[in-house]
Amino acid sequence: MLVDTKEMFKKAYEGGYAVGAFNVNNMEIIQGIMEACNELNAPVILQISKGAREYAHPLYLTKLIEAAIEQYPHIPVAMHLDHGPDFELAKASVDDGYSSVMIDASHDPYEDNVRRTKEVVDYAHSKGVVVEAELGQLIGEQFDAGEGGAMGEGIYTDPDQAVEFVERTDCDSLAVAIGTSHGAYKFTKGEPQLDFERLEKITEKLPNFPLVLHGASTVIPEFVALCNEYGGDLPNAKGVPEDMISRAAKLGVCKVNIDTDLRLAMTGTIRKELVDNPSNFDPRKYLGPARTAIKDMVKHKLEILGNVNRI
Repeated sequence: MLVDTKEMFKKAYEGGYAVGAFNVNNMEIIQGIMEACNELNAPVILQISKGAREYAHPLYLTKLIEAAIEQYPHIPVAMHLDHGPDFELAKASVDDGYSSVMIDASHDPYEDNVRRTKEVVDYAHSKGVVVEAELGQLIGEQFDAGEGGAMGEGIYTDPDQAVEFVERTDCDSLAVAIGTSHGAYKFTKGEPQLDFERLEKITEKLPNFPLVLHGASTVIPEFVALCNEYGGDLPNAKGVPEDMISRAAKLGVCKVNIDTDLRLAMTGTIRKELVDNPSNFDPRKYLGPARTAIKDMVKHKLEILGNVNRI
C-alpha cells in the first residue's frame, strides 16, 4: 500500500531502527527490493532521483511502483523524490502521485535554503504529501570536520540551526551531515568516522523528529571485489561501517539512503554473468541473477537497519 512516511517514521523512532530508502531505476531493482521486503516483512521507501526520472521517464517508474504495490499490498511503500533540486521538480513529483518529496537546497545560503524549502512544504502539504529537507552539505570525498564543522567542500549540520530550520520550514524530516558522503569513496582520509556527538545533540534538540542519513552505503567489499574481478576499476572503495549505521538508527535516524550498494550488486553480477557466459545475448540470463543479487543485498541491509518484521 502506498503511504507517506509519518507513521513509518514514528514506529522507527520508537523502535530504534531505520527504514531503508532504496534508489530505483528499473524493473529488476524494484522487484529485487520488494522481494526482500516481502520475505522480511519490512516497510520500504522507493526513491526516485532527478536522474532516474530522466533515464526511465517518470511515468514508467510510477507504474512500476504501482505494480509492486499491487503485487505486495501488505507492504507499506513510500514513493519518494530523492534530492529534488528545485520547486518545479518537487511539484511535478507531488502531482505525479509521490507520497513524499525531498527538496535539497542545502548548498544554497541558509536563508535561501529556508525560503526554498518552505515553498515546497507549503505546496506539498496542501496536497497531503510530506517533505524531507537537508541542512548541512555532503560531499563526494570526506575530510576531517574539525571544531568549526567544515569538511572540505561540505559542512556539518549545526544542531541549533537545525532546530530553527525545522521550526521555520515545517519540514517533516531532515537530512543531516555528520560525516557521510556520496559515492563509493567515502573515507579517503583515514579511518571511517561519523560525528555521533553531533547527531546526539541534534536528536536531543529535536526530540521525536525523524532524521535522515544520506551517503550511507556501506560499499560492501564482496561486491566491490566482484566488480573488480570482472573488469571493474574500483580500487580502495570504502563505505560507512555497518555498526555505525546500526548505531545511527538508534539515535533518531529513521531513514537511511542506499544507492551505491545497489549499483555495485547489480553491476558486479552482470559483469560476472557476461564474462562467464560470453555467448549469451539474452538479457534475462544476466538481469535475472542481478535481480537476485539486489534482493540478497537488500535483505542484508534490512537486518543492519533493524527493519525486519516491522509490518
